Parts: sequence; C-alpha cells; structure tokens
Amino acid sequence: MQFLSTQKPETHHDDYHLLPDSESALPVETDLKNGRRKGASHVVATEAESEKLKLLEGAPVHRKAYLNKYALGGAILASTNSILLGYDIGVMSGAVLYIRENLDISSTQIEILVGSLNVCSLIGSLASGKTSDWIGRRYTIILAAATFLIGALLMGLAPSFLFLMLGRVVAGIGVGYSLMIAPVYVAELSPALTRGFLTSLPEVFINVGILLGYIANYTLSGLPEHINWRLMLGLAALPAIAVALGVLAMPESPRWLVVKGRLSEAKQVLIKTSETKEEAELRLAEIVKAASVFGTSPADSSSLGQAASSSNWRGQGVWKELLLRPSRPIRRILISAIGVNFFMQASGNDAVVYYSPEVFKGSGIHNKKQLVGVTVIMGIAKTFFVLVSALFLDSFGRRPLLLLGSAGMAISLAGLGLGSKFLEYSNSSPGWAIALCVVAVCAAVSFFSIGLGPITWVYSSEIFPLRLRAQGSSLAISVNRLVSGLVAMTFLSISREISFGGMFFALAGIMVVGTIFFYCYLPETKGKSLEEIEALFEDDVVENPKVLVS
Repeated sequence: MQFLSTQKPETHHDDYHLLPDSESALPVETDLKNGRRKGASHVVATEAESEKLKLLEGAPVHRKAYLNKYALGGAILASTNSILLGYDIGVMSGAVLYIRENLDISSTQIEILVGSLNVCSLIGSLASGKTSDWIGRRYTIILAAATFLIGALLMGLAPSFLFLMLGRVVAGIGVGYSLMIAPVYVAELSPALTRGFLTSLPEVFINVGILLGYIANYTLSGLPEHINWRLMLGLAALPAIAVALGVLAMPESPRWLVVKGRLSEAKQVLIKTSETKEEAELRLAEIVKAASVFGTSPADSSSLGQAASSSNWRGQGVWKELLLRPSRPIRRILISAIGVNFFMQASGNDAVVYYSPEVFKGSGIHNKKQLVGVTVIMGIAKTFFVLVSALFLDSFGRRPLLLLGSAGMAISLAGLGLGSKFLEYSNSSPGWAIALCVVAVCAAVSFFSIGLGPITWVYSSEIFPLRLRAQGSSLAISVNRLVSGLVAMTFLSISREISFGGMFFALAGIMVVGTIFFYCYLPETKGKSLEEIEALFEDDVVENPKVLVS
C-alpha cells in the first residue's frame, strides 16, 4: 500500500546534485484524465486539493530533484553510445567533400552513401526491441557498439566506393540498435523527477559527437585527399571501443530484471538509484504491478519472480498487441510515438547537418576550409542548446520546450528559405543575405536541439507500457530512421529541382504541421513515473475526484 508522506524524505546531499525545481511526483498509478488510481479503489485529488492536503499534513508541496550519481553514471555510459551516430553525421558532412574527388563519384552516389546509414539503421532499430527483451538492455548496448566498430573500421580502410558502402551498411545497423536502446535503458533506470534530464542525454551526446566530427574535419582537412577522409571515418572506432568497455560497469535495467524474475537484483539497482530505501521499495512495487501482465499476481513479488523466470518471456506477442489488436490508449501511444519520430526527421535537420557545406556553399561561401569552419560554429550552437534543454526538461516540461523548438524551427527555416531565394535571384552575394542564411541555419539546428532533438528520445522511451516499451520504441525509431534516410537520400535531388530556398520553405511548412500535431496530441509527462504515464492516454473521466489516504 502506498502513502502520502507527512515528512520530507531523508536525502543525502553527498550523493545527489540539485537540479532546477521539479514538481513532486508520488509513485502512484495516477490517471490525470479520470482522477483516480488505476486498478484500485483509491482516488486521487485534483492538483489543488492534493497540495492543500500536503500543507495540512506539513508535507512539502514541491520537492527538489536531486540527481543521483549512480543513475547519472549509468545514463552517461549508455548515452556515450550515441556519440557514434553524432560523430558519423558530423564527420560525413566534411568527408564527402574529399570522398567525391578522391573516388570520383557523382552527387547521386553521395546521396546514397550518406542516406544508406540511416536506411540500414532501420534494420537495427527493428531488431533491437526483440533483442533487448531477450538478452537485456545492457548487452544490447554492447552489441550496438561492437557492430558500429566493425562498420567504422570497414569505412576507414575502404579502397573503393562499394567497400565504403559495405561499411556504411554495417555501421547503420549498429546505429539502429544504439538509437533505440540507450533512451529505453536510461528511462528504465532513472527516477521520475530527473528522468527528462537523464533520458535526453543521448541527444546531448549525439550533438557532442557531431561537434567532434566537425572538429575532426577541420583538423584533418589539410592532409592529402586519399588519407584525410579515411582517418575522419576510421576514428569512430575509438569511441566504439570505449563504449563497449564502459558498458561492462553498468547495471542492468531494473524493469527488465523484474520481468526476468530477478527481483533481488532489481531491488539493489533501485536502492542505488533512489533517494531512500522506502522510495526504492515503492518503485519496485509499481514495477511489479506493471509486470503483472506477464502472468502473475502483483501482490506476491516472489511468485512473480518465479513465474517470470520460468516463463522466460522474451517479448513474444508484442507486435500483435501493437499492430493487430491495440486498445484505444495503446493506439494513441503508438500514434504519438510515431508522430514525434516522423516530424523529428521530416524537419530535415539531419539532412541540413549532413549537407551543411553544400547549404553554406549555396549561401556564397566557397572555400573548403571556411565551409568546414562554419559547420564547427553550427555544432557549438547545437551542443549548447541541447544542454540547456536537458537541464530544464524536468522543470519546464516536455510540451513547452517541444512547442517552442518546433515553432522556432518553422520560423528559422522560413528565414533560411528567404535568404536562399534572394541569393538565387541576385547577381551578387550581399553580405546581409549570406549572414541571414548562416544565422538561420544555426537557429534552425539550435531550436531543434531545444525541442525535437532531445524530447523525441524522451517521449519514445517513456510513454509505452513496460511490456511494450522495447519493441514499441523500436517501431517508432524505425520510422525515424526510414524518414531520415529518405530525406538524406533525396535532399540534394529535390533541392536541385526546386532550389534550396524552395526546399527550406517546404520544411518550414512541415514544421508548422508538426507544431499543431504536438499541441493537439502529446500530453505532458514530467514528474510521472513510467507506470503512471500510460494513464495519461486513457479516456475515462470521473468528476469531483477526492483523495483517500491509506
């Protein structure tokens, strides 16, 4: 049985770092729409009534969010895997300038080369859900790093275009695994009050990787053309090795451990990632209740462990529940997850980053060193703003930052289209138009880093119920990868037909539609435990809810 505490939980300030204020979230299975605890006779008060009750009892209305070092360490190690994708995005934008000349390949082949990694990552994304349900989240992260390592080595040693394509295919599969498993693992490990910050770390590390790729381009661009691009691509093997070794020190996801019947191990992980032992026990009780779908009574933890262990559940039946016979809440969850992943890539952000030298070249900058140098500035802007977003996700919430980011992208892309169109019809290249394009590109990627960049991974990993989380996330991220690949492989071709200006106006229109979708369809999830969030998608409404304290 769960309680409303009358005392502040005992905190150990030597184990936690203070983050921006977050609203208190009790670990109960609360339905915000129908105002009651799902599956029980208890009902939960409105926010105002609940806060009043806390004041009467002497309990704090708001609780500070302390960043647990153990959860932070696991999140950083898992998110480091995302550096691999970021590095590839950043480094390829500069490497293609030299690959084109060294291997004498066409613009179409460049598009195929760049986009193939995203299309092939679809394979890893689809397979990662089932794999992680089978062998665990931690070993799936190791598998992702090992696969990318092989791909990076193949690309760095490539003697021909076909060999280079083979390396891209292998690396793409590793990227697909990484993009799905890192956010899911971090979400399942993190306490509710800091989950937004910790789950956004994969996007932070993607941007760090992009920046490192830009820096590698700038540093190695002075080498001979038959060497520089191979070093640029091959250096990705170093972080892959570091990730594979670092993951060995990580704990397994407590939710996966519960499903497998390893309750004592799950409890030890939860104790280390919670403020108090009591909070850990409450979190464990919630997870056990959520895991009751695996065939046992949530009231008996030991029997759950034995049954889960003997049943050896490996994710069977999930695809049928997701795609063939979804309940209405599951259908809404699936549409929300797929929608936010679709608009993340339909925004054209990855293509703008991949082809940023081409975009800046169209803006009047032609020197290769200058082209690469401007991309470094863009990378710094992206990294700075994704850090800002991560720090405030748990205080401002997901929706405000997502709406700000997508609306800002629409305005920035429209400005970029305007500047590009002016340069297209101008006989000269006025400085103000070039400056507008550079500022607009940096603004577009910065607003992406505030909103869609980090929040897509947070939403994808936290809104699915436990039994559907891994494979549901893999399906949504597969859509992400498919759209990313299609945009990357057609961006230059479409831009040649309708001009860069026309392309950016089209992307601005897509972001307007995306902003409307986010406003109408995505609920706020900050401060909710993973086990509470499913209730946000329910339709039942109960009037005049009250609180029963037990």
